[in-house]
Amino acid sequence: MKQDYVAGLLLWAFCFVLIETSVAQRASSAPDSLKSTTAATGKDSPLFGSVNELAFTLTAADLRVLLKDRGDKPVTHVASLTYVDARNQPVSLPLTLKVRGNFRRSRVNCSFPPLLIDLPKKKAKKTLFAHQNKLKLVTHCQVDEWVVREYLVYKLYNLLTDVSFRAQLARVTYADSLGKVSSETHWAFLLEDDDDLAKRNGSKISNMKQISMSYTDSLRMATVAVFEYMIGNTDWSVPYLHNIRFLDNGKTSFVPVPYDFDHAGIVGASYALPDPRLEIRSVKERIYRGLAYPTALFQQVFNTFNQVKPQVYAVYQNDSRLDKAYIKRTLKYLDEFYTLINKPASAQTVFRANAQSAEVK
Repeated sequence: MKQDYVAGLLLWAFCFVLIETSVAQRASSAPDSLKSTTAATGKDSPLFGSVNELAFTLTAADLRVLLKDRGDKPVTHVASLTYVDARNQPVSLPLTLKVRGNFRRSRVNCSFPPLLIDLPKKKAKKTLFAHQNKLKLVTHCQVDEWVVREYLVYKLYNLLTDVSFRAQLARVTYADSLGKVSSETHWAFLLEDDDDLAKRNGSKISNMKQISMSYTDSLRMATVAVFEYMIGNTDWSVPYLHNIRFLDNGKTSFVPVPYDFDHAGIVGASYALPDPRLEIRSVKERIYRGLAYPTALFQQVFNTFNQVKPQVYAVYQNDSRLDKAYIKRTLKYLDEFYTLINKPASAQTVFRANAQSAEVK
């Protein structure tokens, strides 16, 4: 028995060393650009970026049953999606809906849960949803403007790199085929499928956990960490793949891609609270959770943020979907960030002296 135990430990250690060696070798060959190094592959979808915002109706067989399905194992619900195409003709697609998510699936946190749309590819052919299968729909939860604010955070990260999730804002009408529930219309956004993101960047999704930030692409990891700092988001973890996806092209180090920004200070959802272990009083209070990268690398990241500064501010300025007071607060919040990264001494303190000495959990 003791020999089996020792043999098991040795086997585990051997496998661990192999993984560590493989990851380290990848990290040594990281690219130095935030642009995708591989051209998009496969057929691109007309869904993302085609218009400023979409409008469609989701009709559930029984909307009340769907919205009550908040357990650990939600079931699929028969539904349909209807929209008007460019020729002003109605298009209807059969599909199924499923309640998804973790925090926002709970009725305690959200009166309306996020949904997973499952489309039949053959039926969606030659429609706006061509080449799509499974799509995450981020719904309004409690307040419509919250989902618009989160959508805009995705647009911010799109400005920094094309290795990022694409999002499409929509006005969605939720209807009940039985007529038991009144129809209601809210803001929501569709999020690009993980595999489509990977294919577009010549990679695959890796679900390998317990990977240190030091074994990821340094430039991209630093960009993610500084971006999360800019928006006031601490709700992420690389080792546990919490609100982070890894792209793996089999050649270079893993590329982190952030998502799920509803707990960010820049969004300002009332349910968003910081982890008590971070010792900050509000999610609006920024804290850097990345590594202490070389000053030259940080400067490269800051240069990228400075290059897109006009576009970053333009995302919020004069957006009629946002409350004017929120726009004013957000621009001030961004001012504080840009002032910091352009003061070397202050940036040194925040991003190097106060950086993580241990891996973020």
